[in-house]
Amino acid sequence: MCAMTTPPPSPRLNALATAVPGHDIHAAFIDWAIPRLADGRVRAIFSRMTARSGIDHRWSVLPPTASGGSPVAAGGFYDVPGLPPTSVRMRAYAEHAPDLAMQAIAKLGDAFDPARVTHIVVASCTGFVAPGIDQILARRLGLSRAVERVLIGFMGCYAGVTALRTARHIVRSEPDAVVLVVSVELSTLHLSLADQPEPLLAMLQFSDGAAAGIVSAKAVGLELGEGASLALEDSDDLIRWDIGDKGFEMILSGEVPGRLREALADPSVQRALFGKAGAPPLLAVHAGGRSVLDAVEHALDVPPDALAESRAVLARFGNMSSATILFVLADMMARGATGEGIAIAFGPGLAAEAIRFTAS
Repeated sequence: MCAMTTPPPSPRLNALATAVPGHDIHAAFIDWAIPRLADGRVRAIFSRMTARSGIDHRWSVLPPTASGGSPVAAGGFYDVPGLPPTSVRMRAYAEHAPDLAMQAIAKLGDAFDPARVTHIVVASCTGFVAPGIDQILARRLGLSRAVERVLIGFMGCYAGVTALRTARHIVRSEPDAVVLVVSVELSTLHLSLADQPEPLLAMLQFSDGAAAGIVSAKAVGLELGEGASLALEDSDDLIRWDIGDKGFEMILSGEVPGRLREALADPSVQRALFGKAGAPPLLAVHAGGRSVLDAVEHALDVPPDALAESRAVLARFGNMSSATILFVLADMMARGATGEGIAIAFGPGLAAEAIRFTAS
């Protein structure tokens, strides 16, 4: 007689909360960027593109000046000759990243019980500190000294999906596990002295934010399904983030939306990512920019409201790197969405990372 086997548990995202700083720097960045473009025609084009960006607000941990000015104003963080070096930016990361992550965790309320947490998975791609954010948070939260920790760093915008997939694998292998998932990104620490429209438009997208969630076998929240990965060939230079002497230098090619649209329109790619040709009813798409969302919408031939949460997150917060996809899922959960879905994010490579889910 064959022995009975117990099926693995169904990991669920039980709760999800988000936090952003209180300093809106979007308009100040535009006012700083436009005069940096020497050609009047280019300035006019840049102004039109900012107006069509789909972004209304972006938030920074960097405080206002004494007179209420932005980080690029006189007396602000960036008001030093040649801009602050990477070392100064990393000190700011070490100071502000744990605080912002703690704000998101606090919003989990009763869903977070430090005595029950067995694992912590942290995604953070905009800074480095050792001991890491995982250890800092574990100490501040009073987690067990034996808590198991995973730190996902420098994967870029799709690291939030990787964090959820990692938590899912943990719960499937350890049914009693309770995983605290955290993403915290301080993208505004990486301003550079660009004077060309392409890098300025790349910087225009980015913002600071944090998200925190609980993943366990408890039958509450989004059921997390299989993951999928896709790396496009010959795309290494389309999205890059290089560590320079003046922060992390973003390279974001204007070819990205077209390459994404071409790839996602392929039924074989859809089957690899979604498990079938055609998009599922619920689409949580990384809000990497208006052109990225337009490319996904057109490639999958879905109506504009299919990406309503993604566009709303982009408008309210901008692109917060790995935290962004969690903000989109949080909006979906808040409105009580039901059905089969997929969370998908894009990042360096050009690559896509996805995880299927069921909302009930």
